[in-house]
Amino acid sequence: MRIWLSLLGLLVLLVPASAQDRDTRVRNDRRALGASGEWVYNDLAAGVRAARESGKPLLVVFRCIPCEACQEFDDDVARRNPIIRDLLGKFVCVRIVQANTIDLDHFRHDFDLSFAAYLMNPDLTIYGRYGTRSARPEHEDISLAGLRKAMEAALRMHQNYSAIRPTLAGKQVEPARYRTPRDYPSLSGRYGERLNYEGQVAKSCMHCHQVREAERLVFRTAREPIPEEVLYPQPDPAVLGLKLDPEQMATVERVAIGSIADRAGLRAGDEIVELAGQPLLSIADLQWVLDGTPAAARLPARIRRGGNPMEIALELPAGWRRGEISWRATTWDLRRMGLGGMKLVELDADRRAVEKLPGDVMALRVEHVGEYGDHAVAKRAGFRKGDIIVSFDGRSTRMSESDLVAYTLREKRPGDQVNVTVLRNGSRATMRLTLQ
Repeated sequence: MRIWLSLLGLLVLLVPASAQDRDTRVRNDRRALGASGEWVYNDLAAGVRAARESGKPLLVVFRCIPCEACQEFDDDVARRNPIIRDLLGKFVCVRIVQANTIDLDHFRHDFDLSFAAYLMNPDLTIYGRYGTRSARPEHEDISLAGLRKAMEAALRMHQNYSAIRPTLAGKQVEPARYRTPRDYPSLSGRYGERLNYEGQVAKSCMHCHQVREAERLVFRTAREPIPEEVLYPQPDPAVLGLKLDPEQMATVERVAIGSIADRAGLRAGDEIVELAGQPLLSIADLQWVLDGTPAAARLPARIRRGGNPMEIALELPAGWRRGEISWRATTWDLRRMGLGGMKLVELDADRRAVEKLPGDVMALRVEHVGEYGDHAVAKRAGFRKGDIIVSFDGRSTRMSESDLVAYTLREKRPGDQVNVTVLRNGSRATMRLTLQ
């Protein structure tokens, strides 16, 4: 029977996600994996019991089924790709496919991800995290080879748990303001604890990105500036000038000249073994350290270069975490609040030359204008696709969309009005935008 169930699950998973509607994807995932015997499906408590009884560590995967991002990678993990198959048998594997009841006192990751994994002791102590995204193509951030190395390291930790447990303190989650996503004011009462598989199941499923949006709305609703650590969560190592190798745990692939990492002495090929005292199993682990780092800080690091241990320190100046956030799903709600629903893209050098706009001035082309509801505020104010914003609230120096979104949400309040000058068909026009 198990063989037939596995074959059925494989056939279901092989149907391209693009050929399925959102509800079908969610139902097929449960049909394929829920009865396979290889995954504890959507039941963390059952997974913890199995891990305690077996003595195995936990691999807990959070996956947003309707989202196409990371679909191929998730399929490889779910189908137990040969690269990691032997190691998966050494873990109790748990698959969580909704954010409705996440215990935020134990699980906190980059909620813009559609795939995130935790490697854990049965007592829910975190050994490490896996999964990251950026504006780069998926294969430049994650790989099965990198996941395998993180799993191998977690197994070593598990075997030596009592001795290494003190080093894991920084990896654990501090008590959250809200215990589950359903406790956030903006999400309260909107979702049940269980998915409605008999009805519109995708609509009954809270997406992880909604957790991040709800966190930001706590500040916005209170008319408070959204803190930088909430605007720029789980910073990409690029803010340090680092690009890490996705097939390793935390190995430097390249370093930007003159960057924070360069000034600290990091070089391509360096293995970052520990950062701020935390052992690193993945890029996500490094991002977790950065996420909890204050506005300005000195981060000690233990690295291995050519097999030799070294110690260095990263000096992080004020504003260090301000990176690119336009790729994030949660930025759509920030655009609603700060830009009236517009999506902006910086002009490249060639287009700047055509429009006679120097490289040091603002030149943000309106790529999209929201059509409906709160996302249509800019449309109703007169903005059009193709407009080039050259001044915003009196600012005309060069800014990215991420910079402009952060400015509005840090310096402005709901209801404030700003004057925005655009270049349209060679002529300038100024319009007034009301912030939400």
